[in-house]
Amino acid sequence: MNKTNSTIIVERPWGTYQTIHEEAHFLVKKIIVKPGQKLSLQLHHHRSEHWTVVKGVMTVTNGDKVFELKRDQSTYIPVGGKHRMENNTDEIAELVEVQIGDYLAEEDIVRLEDSYGRV
Repeated sequence: MNKTNSTIIVERPWGTYQTIHEEAHFLVKKIIVKPGQKLSLQLHHHRSEHWTVVKGVMTVTNGDKVFELKRDQSTYIPVGGKHRMENNTDEIAELVEVQIGDYLAEEDIVRLEDSYGRV
């Protein structure tokens, strides 16, 4: 599998994501988080993630640590690591996510906490 799909934007309660590039063992997404919104606290059994903020400020939970990432800052989420991104500002926050693993489907999301009733 080797495909680029930059036209489909997936709407979520917290914002949007768009798959920019996908191959057999990695996937690249552009994620936009609306002001005051957050994704679920989650983990993955089959993939790691690398997050780089490209616009705004993102509050990140990575394991037991909670910290802010600004433009051009990044973090690594290991396989099985609890994580969350949230935007506590009044402007959109945008990041690029690179997923690496043998299984990259959305079904690999294990939600631990969720503001939108998806646990």
